[in-house]
Amino acid sequence: MTEPLARVSTVVDSLSAAQARRVLLAAQGFGRGTANTVKPAGTRQLNLLFDRIRLLQIDSVNVFERSHYQPVFARLGHYDKSTLDALTFRTPTARTPGRYVEYWAHEAAIIPLESWPLWRWKMDDLRTRDVERYEWVRDNQPMLQWLRDELAGTGAITARDIEHDANRRTGPWWGWSDVKQGLEMLFRWGEVSSAGRTRFERTYALTEHVIPAELRDQSISRHDAHRALLAQAARALGIATSADLADYFRLKNVDVRPAISDLADAGEIVPVTVQGWEQPAWLHRDARIPRRIKHVALLSPFDPVVWDRKRAERMFGFHYRIEIYTPEPQRQFGYYSLPVLVDDALVGRIDLKTDRQARVLRVQSAWHEEGLETRDGGRGILAERIAPTLREVALWQGMESITVTGRGTLAPAIKAALQH
Repeated sequence: MTEPLARVSTVVDSLSAAQARRVLLAAQGFGRGTANTVKPAGTRQLNLLFDRIRLLQIDSVNVFERSHYQPVFARLGHYDKSTLDALTFRTPTARTPGRYVEYWAHEAAIIPLESWPLWRWKMDDLRTRDVERYEWVRDNQPMLQWLRDELAGTGAITARDIEHDANRRTGPWWGWSDVKQGLEMLFRWGEVSSAGRTRFERTYALTEHVIPAELRDQSISRHDAHRALLAQAARALGIATSADLADYFRLKNVDVRPAISDLADAGEIVPVTVQGWEQPAWLHRDARIPRRIKHVALLSPFDPVVWDRKRAERMFGFHYRIEIYTPEPQRQFGYYSLPVLVDDALVGRIDLKTDRQARVLRVQSAWHEEGLETRDGGRGILAERIAPTLREVALWQGMESITVTGRGTLAPAIKAALQH
C-alpha cells in the first residue's frame, strides 16, 4: 500500500530518484493493495483503473496471458477476465455503445470511447499519407470500396467471415490477406471501428454503426486534441520528461511542445528536476509523493511502467528487452520474461508459461537483478515476497500447480519459497 503525502504544489522543485519512482507507481495505480486480494476486482475497479491509465495495449502473444489482461492483475490482483471482456469486447451499436473502443493509441490499444474524437486528426493524417506512401492502397481502391459496401450491408463481421461470404456468393473476391489489410486500413482511417472480439478475433463494423453521432461529429482541433492527450499522459505518469509524455500516446514532438507549454501555463504540470535525470521533468499538479510503496507484481512487457525501455532504465536501472524474436540459443532470460516489481524497485524477471493442457504454471526461469543482495538470505527474502504473487497468478489462471525448472539466479530460492 502507499503512504501518500499531500498533493504537490509549486513549492516542489526537485525530487530524488526514489521519489520519482514512487510518484510514477502511485500514478499508475500500484500500492493500493497486493495481488492477494480476497474479493476479486469488479467492474467499478476496472473502470477506475481505465480512468487512471487511459489505455491497455493489445498484443497477440498468449504463452502466459494476453498483454491487456496483465496490467489489471498487476495493479488490482485477482479478477475475472470475462468481466474485462464484457467491458471491452462486447458488440456495441451506435445506440447502445460500449464504454471502450480500440484504436492505435501508443500501439494497438483499448481506450475509453470518450477518447475516440481525440484521434480524428491522426485518422485524417493516415488517410492522406497512406494513399501517398503505399502502392497497395492506390492499387486496391475498388476492394476498399467493396469492403465499405459489404459492411454497410452485413453490419458487424470478422475479416474471416467477409472473405468466406464473398467466396460463397461468387461475387468480387479477394483473399484473406487482402481483406484483412483492407479492413485494417479502413480502421486506421476511422471509417471502420472495432465491434468487439470473440476468442480474440476482432469484429469490424462501419464507424457509424458503433460510435455515437455526438462523438463522430465532435470537431477537435489538432492542438486541442494533443493538449487533452498530453494532460491524460501527465496524470497517468505523475512525473515525466517531455519525451516520456510524448511516448505515452506516441505523439510527435512538433505537436507535443506547444501542448506542454499550454499545460504548464495552466498549472496542470509543474517543472521539477529529478536526481540523476539529464532532462528536466514535469510533475502533475495532482500527483502524490508516497513515503513508501508496498506492492509485488509481475509486469507485462507492454505495461506502461516498462513499455518505454529507455525510461525503465533511467528510472529503475532496469535494462529490458523482450526476447520473443530472439533465437532461443541467444536468449538470456527467456521467451516471455516478465519484470518483477517489489515495492518501488524492479528486482528481477521471471519467464512464465501457462500450460493450459496440464494445468501447470511453469516458471521457466527466474533471475534477480545484478547489484542486488546475492547472499542466500537476500535471495530467500526476495523469493518469499514473490511466491504469494505466483500462487495468486496460478489461481487467477486456473492452474492447479506451479513448477520451477531451476534456470536462473533466483530460481532455487523461488522453488524453495513455493514449497513452504
